Amino acid sequence: MSSTEAPSLSQAVKVAGHPGAMEALRERPRRGRGLSLRTLIVLRWLAVVGQTCAILTAYFALHFPLPLWECLLTIGAGVAMNLATMARARRVDGSLPNGLQTATQLGFDILQLATLLALTGGLDNPFCLLLVAPVTIAAASLPSRQALVLGVMALIALAVLFSWSLPLPWRMHEHLVLPPLYRFGMGLALATGVLFTSGYAWKVAADAEKLELALATTQDVLQREQRLAALGGLAAAAAHELGTPLATIQVVAKELLRASPPDSPVAEDAALMLQQAERCRDILKQLSAQPEEGDALYADIDLKALLEEVVEPHRGFDLDFQTAIKAPPGQPVPRVHRLPEVIHGLSTLIENAADFAHSRVRVTAIVDAGWIEIDIVDDGPGFASEILPRLGEPYVTSRPQTKARRALAAQIAAASNAPRKGRKAAPPPITAPIAPSQGGMGLGFFIARTLLERSGGKVSVGAGDGEKGQPKGARVTIRWPRQALEVADPALEPRVADGT
Repeated sequence: MSSTEAPSLSQAVKVAGHPGAMEALRERPRRGRGLSLRTLIVLRWLAVVGQTCAILTAYFALHFPLPLWECLLTIGAGVAMNLATMARARRVDGSLPNGLQTATQLGFDILQLATLLALTGGLDNPFCLLLVAPVTIAAASLPSRQALVLGVMALIALAVLFSWSLPLPWRMHEHLVLPPLYRFGMGLALATGVLFTSGYAWKVAADAEKLELALATTQDVLQREQRLAALGGLAAAAAHELGTPLATIQVVAKELLRASPPDSPVAEDAALMLQQAERCRDILKQLSAQPEEGDALYADIDLKALLEEVVEPHRGFDLDFQTAIKAPPGQPVPRVHRLPEVIHGLSTLIENAADFAHSRVRVTAIVDAGWIEIDIVDDGPGFASEILPRLGEPYVTSRPQTKARRALAAQIAAASNAPRKGRKAAPPPITAPIAPSQGGMGLGFFIARTLLERSGGKVSVGAGDGEKGQPKGARVTIRWPRQALEVADPALEPRVADGT
């Protein structure tokens, strides 16, 4: 059974208003927004204050001989850059993120800090650890290319500081000389820290962005289902409002029919008007049907009907779909809330099962005193060992080409080779593999699990019940407390389970 893609993604794309909206989101530059100018200004002021305090303390309190004016001039360059950035922020909206500005500002910070370290001991200065900070910020907020450029800048700065720097300021008449091997180890540790810390920040930010996109997709799917439910209520209201003018049309048509000769064109037209008006009335009755009449647009549904509703769209291909209800003898089959989350989540999981199954998909509802459980089992290869530990995360997919797509491709091929009138039949087509599907984005199982857990269910996965020597298959189980899913209405009289 697939752990991922399902109709949810196409639905989410439609909600977004454009068929390529989701693909456009995937292809946009990763975290290309960067940081806002206001955030960069605050960070640099903190850096300037810290650098100034460190330099003045070392010179006046500790009496370290260091190039004071050169250091202050380097810090002053940071102040000037910040003032220019503040002036720019007044002309534009400084609260909006800007990727290019972020990269430029962080690049300046690396150069300014490297210059200050070169004046105060290079890699012998313990504050050289601060070179890791700009690269980490870049990895977390910028596209990969810009973050890589800043990382290379930091590594070049470390190499230059290892090769040349002024001596480390120390107490008067004393010289602290560190062994070259120690300085080499310090440079290697800093380079490792830059690579590891920035890589870790990059991975965390990438996962957070994927999760944000997946949650937004989930919200879009749920909103679409809610709009469909609202559309059902609107249809019922429209049916009520149209009843009166339709009755007037029927009365007028009957009067015309009585006043016209039996075989006249007017009588035929009047009879046709009556026939079509009656058809309209039947349609309006369906739209305004009550919940007890079994209309699927309403808020509750028999558990067996719920299984049939989510399975029915996937029938018609080379699979045997089986649905069953298991309950203790004499216990009624409950009516359940027809929640959009449950409908969509179950449909997603069933299509995933159909995509991987060889011949059969079994959907079973198990009802006991405190729980309602739905098992979806297929006879496919089962969950891959490398997928199972990450199942439920966004963008985890091993989805094959769907059976629906293969069947449609076969129908199109057959239609294109059908003989036309007056022409000989085309020779049998050369067997060739059907064009591969576009593949899953790995959001289907994630969305389904999110929706089902939002409804109060708990989703678990495991191996199917395949016999020895046969594919094990896959099993997805959703378990709800009965009070979370069952309609608690004593007026309803559910039927008794018959084991089917």
